[in-house]
Amino acid sequence: MPKSSELNAAVNLLAITVLLLAISPALWQNFLQVMRKYLEMGAGVLTAGNLTDLAVSVVKDLLLLLGPVFLTAVVAAAASSYLQVGFLFTPSLVAPKFDRINPFSGLQRIFSKRALVEFLKSLLKVVIVALVAWQFLRANYETLFVVLYQNAAETWDIVSSLGLNLAVRVAVAFAALAAADLMYQRYEYYKSLKMSKQEIKEEFKEMEGDPQIRARIREVQRKIAMQRMLHEVPSATVVITNPTELAVALRYREKEDDAPVVVAKGAGVLARRIRELAKEHRIPLVENKQVARMLFQQVELGQAIPVELYQAVAEILAFVYRMQGRTA
Repeated sequence: MPKSSELNAAVNLLAITVLLLAISPALWQNFLQVMRKYLEMGAGVLTAGNLTDLAVSVVKDLLLLLGPVFLTAVVAAAASSYLQVGFLFTPSLVAPKFDRINPFSGLQRIFSKRALVEFLKSLLKVVIVALVAWQFLRANYETLFVVLYQNAAETWDIVSSLGLNLAVRVAVAFAALAAADLMYQRYEYYKSLKMSKQEIKEEFKEMEGDPQIRARIREVQRKIAMQRMLHEVPSATVVITNPTELAVALRYREKEDDAPVVVAKGAGVLARRIRELAKEHRIPLVENKQVARMLFQQVELGQAIPVELYQAVAEILAFVYRMQGRTA
């Protein structure tokens, strides 16, 4: 799934900025209390016995001061990732991969298109932060000089206000960059899903088989069908010709067939082969161009002739039977 790291950074920055805007007064008061406590502790004697207690106290105070910021950053990062790609548990990503220490693979990653894009994004972020900060500081430089003549509390108010205002501007700029980066990541992701022409050809070959193999199979099938058809010629009753272009072999058995059936047909070389087989097996050849053409075009192998040809074929069969009777 497409994922923008810039969006995570922008959401983090916005969330932390909003948090600091909300709790900055309380944060300043807690900071003053902590400083006062340690200044009072500094007036005492530091010994090996109370050193551990001091370290534990420092850690607890730091967690109380910075814990909300860290927790907000974690929640914002998790929410941003979930909204982009949903819940994913991929421990394989943190597993050690020895190919990552391969210098050749490293060079390929360094000089890849993705690395160039990431470099340009980082450079753009630096430029954006620098421009936003410069514009903001230039507009508020007089306020910065006033800080030199204020007490600690007033200095904190001024500096925190300026810092938060600057953070808001930087966060908004980052959000715009993140939106553009997210659209780019989605474009690259869906583009990577599209197959190239060569991949489509390869997939088609896998699904349908190689065209040369399919052509060879069709050729073999045609030869088998032709051999099977020619094998039926000796069972024909008559072969109707055109006289040299077409040949159609008809079989009619009074007790088996309701109507004459086409058992073989062909044009050109195949027609000549049908006529040769008919002569070899003493099957009568009757020339009738119109009937031969209609049978060739309208009737498939193994099918009975249509009703409109009954009269014409019946006359041909009667002629054949008379010939056979005279011969007999």
